[in-house]
Amino acid sequence: MALRPIDNALPTTPERPKKQPKVALATQKQQDRAGVNGENIVPLPSSGDATVDYVSSDNLKPLSDPEVKIQSLVEDLDSKNWTKVCESLNDVRRFAMYHSSLLFPILGKIVLVVAKTMRNPRSALCKTAIMAAADIFNAFGDKLHDPEISDAFDGLLLQLLLKASQDKRFVCEEADRALGLMVGSMAPLPLLQKMGVYGSHKNLRVRAKAAVSLSRCVSKMGLQEMEQFGLVELIEVAADLLNDRLPEGKRCSAKCCNFNV
Repeated sequence: MALRPIDNALPTTPERPKKQPKVALATQKQQDRAGVNGENIVPLPSSGDATVDYVSSDNLKPLSDPEVKIQSLVEDLDSKNWTKVCESLNDVRRFAMYHSSLLFPILGKIVLVVAKTMRNPRSALCKTAIMAAADIFNAFGDKLHDPEISDAFDGLLLQLLLKASQDKRFVCEEADRALGLMVGSMAPLPLLQKMGVYGSHKNLRVRAKAAVSLSRCVSKMGLQEMEQFGLVELIEVAADLLNDRLPEGKRCSAKCCNFNV
């Protein structure tokens, strides 16, 4: 009996091609479309991101051309390029520290933009905006209560309380620092009047952060200022904090009622 060649013994099945990573496939498709010289290759998005240096206030220098820079400051803060916005926020800080007389006429607009930038999901922008707010507090203090600026300041204060209440630690710590500088740079009575509403905010973590600032305000007040605010109202604020679920509120409630007069 004749034997069949072994090559024809069994039908062969083609080997299943291995899956390629999606990024590799996308790269290959781009190369196929581009041709031999690759002139039309569209670069894939980088996994990295531009880095931002957080400059401390002590390391900021005066602007060389503040009169020119102030003309485009608001427009630069509204740029679609987020790194340019960060640079402009640092310019705001320089204006606040070294050229405050040039910044004050547009301070209301600047405060609005700074508060808006804090809502940006990009942490680098948010933190730089918080640092700008801190330098604004140091430079202008009670001038933020001026009628033309007060509403913008309300929005800024709320954003700081929200950022101090979130989970990103380096943003939260920067917001806490800014709130502390705010209390330290402003007269306690008008600030306490403005802060009081946040002691009953629907967000319990915002209430807790507000409680800390409220107690700091009260610690700076004398009897006359407390009477101007209203001792009964002050006790009511403390009672609301005492009934709060977070321990920060309870601790600050005790401080609000500790009248060292």
